[in-house]
Amino acid sequence: MPSGASPPLPPPQRTPTPTITRTKTPTVKLLGKYQLGRLLGRGSFAKVHEATSLEDSNGVVAIKIIDKTKTLDAAMESSITREVSAMRRLQHHPNILKIHEVMATKTKIYLVMELASGGELFAKVLRRGRLAEPAARRYFSQLVSALHCCHQNGVAHRDLKPQNLLLDHNGNLKVSDFGLSALPEQLNNGLLHTACGTPAYTAPEVVRRKGYDGSKADAWSCGVILFVLLAGYLPFDDSNLVAMYKKIHRREFHFPSWISKQPKAIIWQLLDPNPDTRMSIAKVMETSWFKRSLMTFTSSNNQQESLLHDRKLKHDMVCNGVNAFDIISLSSGLDLSGLFEGGNHSRRKEKRYSTSMMSLDGVVDRVGEVGNRMGYRVERGKRGVVGLGKGRVVLLVEVVEIAESFVLMEVKVVAGGVEFEEGQWVDLESGLGDTFVSWDNDAVR
Repeated sequence: MPSGASPPLPPPQRTPTPTITRTKTPTVKLLGKYQLGRLLGRGSFAKVHEATSLEDSNGVVAIKIIDKTKTLDAAMESSITREVSAMRRLQHHPNILKIHEVMATKTKIYLVMELASGGELFAKVLRRGRLAEPAARRYFSQLVSALHCCHQNGVAHRDLKPQNLLLDHNGNLKVSDFGLSALPEQLNNGLLHTACGTPAYTAPEVVRRKGYDGSKADAWSCGVILFVLLAGYLPFDDSNLVAMYKKIHRREFHFPSWISKQPKAIIWQLLDPNPDTRMSIAKVMETSWFKRSLMTFTSSNNQQESLLHDRKLKHDMVCNGVNAFDIISLSSGLDLSGLFEGGNHSRRKEKRYSTSMMSLDGVVDRVGEVGNRMGYRVERGKRGVVGLGKGRVVLLVEVVEIAESFVLMEVKVVAGGVEFEEGQWVDLESGLGDTFVSWDNDAVR
């Protein structure tokens, strides 16, 4: 493989992704549901504010505000619809930014999303120049896990770059900005045909404007991102786009001496100009270098939290494809088709329980029995996922074996939060029995 050095990473090529700023803004109540706070960022077609839920169902959130009178043409409307649809399909993955609800008035569209208070991963790379291998591996493994889930659900991101990778308050990665994503219904003969993305991170087959596999294109972008995290600069960089594309097609780049053998091999296989022989995301997950991140603890004080996150991450990496929107048919009276109508939206609530007295399968069986007794229709997915539906109410139950003889269960009210009254938590807990311990002091949040 080639070896050598390359020039420093240039300033980012900005896209409509809002930049982080710290501007004080007078607090404003938004549609009686959120207290609007400081401005977090501003893009060419939207601005993003921090906000606090007045109903305390979502807590502190980020709200993207889009002015329909200035920016909403057919292309922009399509982009917003794709972004909402993609994020809602992928709600269950811990490394994908969550969207809580969509509201609208005659002049504005409001996307209420999870707040990623840690900012962009790109900012961290710019501050440090490059990341140490363990840190880069951690972020890369979370990115790969999220993408594997996207691809299993038929979603290709198509605009992956460090500027679209955010960090939460715990430093965990959150994939964001699905405005250029492709959904299964956009495939033509199983391929995509729209050229999009940021040139330095875009796969060569996308630029050719021929049919391409979205998951293979995302894999290429992952290779560029891993190189940037470890090297601190771009593998392919030239002020002349034609010259840069020539370098990409020839795989003409150089590794710095400090990148070790294993990540170097992964990058080389991801940056294969031929998509047919390029390493896939699934193959990346089989490498020993990737798997090492699942066994790493951050510190002795955070070992339990790290263990829970990594085992949950390992569970989510298989991406069983059963989430709130896949089982929404369980709810006979719920219609989520009107994304921009600003009507009734469910209040998201969730609780966690653990037990050391039952196996994963035993917990799943108990959940099914309790659901039947409470009058819910029960739908069992793969690997510990259960859907419960009654009327307008939909519950999603995820069961994860954290360690031998220790099982964690998370119950989420994903639809019909108003109809799901607090008393039903009591009925549910009573049915589960005293072998389950609640992890929430106030139970509901």
